[in-house]
Amino acid sequence: MTDPADPVARLGLDDIRPTITMGRLPAKAVVGEMVPVFALVWREGHDAVAATLQVTDPDGVTTAHPMVPEPQNPDNHHGVFVPDREGDWWYRVEAWSDPIATWRNAVTKKMGAGQSAEELDNDLRHGAELFERAALNTSDHGARTRLRSAADALASEGHPYDRSLIALDDQTRRILDAEPLRDMIVVSEERPVRVERRKALFSSWYELFPRSTGGWDEAGHPVHGTFATTAAALDRVRAMGFDTVYFPPIHPIGEVNRKGRNNTLTPGPEDVGSPWAIGSADGGHDAVHPRLGTLDDFDALVARADELGLEVAIDLALQAAPDHPWAKSHPEFFTVLPDGTIAYAENPPKKYQDIYPLNFDNDPEGIYHEILRVVEFWIGHGVHTFRVDNPHTKPVNFWHWLISTVHEEHPEVIFLAEAFTRPARLYGLSKVGFSQSYTYFTWKTTKRELTEFIGQTLDNADVSRPNLFVNTPDILHESLQYGGRAAFAIRAALAATISPLWGVYSGFELYEHEAVRPGSEEYLDSEKYELRPRDFEGAAARGDSLEPFIALLNWIRGERPALQQLRTLHLHEVDNDQIIAYSKTDPVTGDAVLVVVNLDPRNPQEGTVTVDREVLGLDAEGDFPVHDLVTGSHWRWSDRNFVRLSPQADVAHILALPQVPEERRERLAYREVHDYRP
Repeated sequence: MTDPADPVARLGLDDIRPTITMGRLPAKAVVGEMVPVFALVWREGHDAVAATLQVTDPDGVTTAHPMVPEPQNPDNHHGVFVPDREGDWWYRVEAWSDPIATWRNAVTKKMGAGQSAEELDNDLRHGAELFERAALNTSDHGARTRLRSAADALASEGHPYDRSLIALDDQTRRILDAEPLRDMIVVSEERPVRVERRKALFSSWYELFPRSTGGWDEAGHPVHGTFATTAAALDRVRAMGFDTVYFPPIHPIGEVNRKGRNNTLTPGPEDVGSPWAIGSADGGHDAVHPRLGTLDDFDALVARADELGLEVAIDLALQAAPDHPWAKSHPEFFTVLPDGTIAYAENPPKKYQDIYPLNFDNDPEGIYHEILRVVEFWIGHGVHTFRVDNPHTKPVNFWHWLISTVHEEHPEVIFLAEAFTRPARLYGLSKVGFSQSYTYFTWKTTKRELTEFIGQTLDNADVSRPNLFVNTPDILHESLQYGGRAAFAIRAALAATISPLWGVYSGFELYEHEAVRPGSEEYLDSEKYELRPRDFEGAAARGDSLEPFIALLNWIRGERPALQQLRTLHLHEVDNDQIIAYSKTDPVTGDAVLVVVNLDPRNPQEGTVTVDREVLGLDAEGDFPVHDLVTGSHWRWSDRNFVRLSPQADVAHILALPQVPEERRERLAYREVHDYRP
């Protein structure tokens, strides 16, 4: 067996994937997910090579999984494993020479060419030696007996066909597949895989401001909501099929430099300020806003959410208002300017005079452990999911330390990165531990943009899970401002089916689309600075709500395991740039779904969808049934299929396809290799 540290081994073993940061950081997976592993295995000449995937679970138990070469490119080897519990898993690839496969290939070719018994005698006797070695290699009595019978037959006299019959039959091949004879074994270094609970991969998020759940008083003025009124609002959230409800900061809001409506610097006495300006005399990150209630009231809210099957996510916004307790007790947590004042946050040209950013360099040990204390405090109150505000403005080594430390005692905790930033930062944060990430999906509206986005998503699927929010309190994209109501349905259909993770900010279902000014992506009367109660029931009664379509999307997602996958996303050809088609499959159950979306919110579009049968596990020929889960329609499809989608009717087909036969499922998980990585 070759030393894994040897840079040049007897066999070539390269391009092992997933490998994150040269193997120093783990790839990502969840319980029950089929995880693909790829390796490039090669050697000189024509002798056969093979590979074995060795997987070690968190208890230290190692199991072997055969890797399969591609028929058209036998140097490419694929393997899969399915983790059955959370924790740190490890894998390695073993490349090896397969002497029996080499022998089998040569003998069958020579026999097919009609070589005589005399010409084949040496080959058959060499085969007898190999099968005798293989018999010594197995501990199974039945397998050993059969392999020795094959060796005896090969060593006997007679016709080559009779001598090789046992050695070449399917039963013997299956024995050797299970316990192969391996020579010249080359072993890779072990690579880590962090396996999380399933919700890290599949979840539907709904964002709401608890303070906006209070409705109106008799005079029509908004009433500040409480944790109790928020609990009452959760039934509607659950009815739409969401399983995670996310609250922006619920902490006391600063009084100093408080912002007024629409981000003005002149607040009135009734202005409630921005929840992200955290901290006042009422407390900091481990306190709740007194107008929302008490910690006991928050606990009751979490308990009610749990009863409904909802998980509560809260904001982890590492910043402070000028009157946050830290500003007095820990001034070293901030940047002090030459004039003695503390620097407020800026993102030129935007200014956030109501917020002090944290400085992680003055007292790293102190600030690290204080933030850890805050996170553990909320875990103690039933919070196991944190949406992290602007993580790309904090040191990446801090996040690695924090998330790793939290996961030592609480591996179930999920961290979502609100990382609207450059790819290196976005994916770097995913590598150091963030379970999910915001993306630039909101700005991807054309077919070309979406195609590129999907490709980038797949290239990074080993480490980054995109949570596709259709809108946020900060982002009202131009497509929603001017696209009409069909644009909302289109964006929801895309987000809910491209990724197993998607999110909706409250008001999207009411088609809220007015910007504060032309060219801005800020909402008019932004909820970040004022109370925004909404008449959801009245809108639903008038048929003026997208809630039914959102509920249908979430129901479909829950019913179709294919839509709960990320790695198996595949684009299909459509001869119209206003229509996009893509599929997903579930390698475990064989579920398959094909989605076709009209990207034009104003006009009907039609075109021909060309189906890639292989990635869907379909037979090579013949038509097949499809069931549109949006309309309930049934059709027969084939290789090329006409579609017509109208924004006035149905913006998308979500088609349930025939279940993939069990013998074809594993290959659905094999990663597509775009290039050779030396």
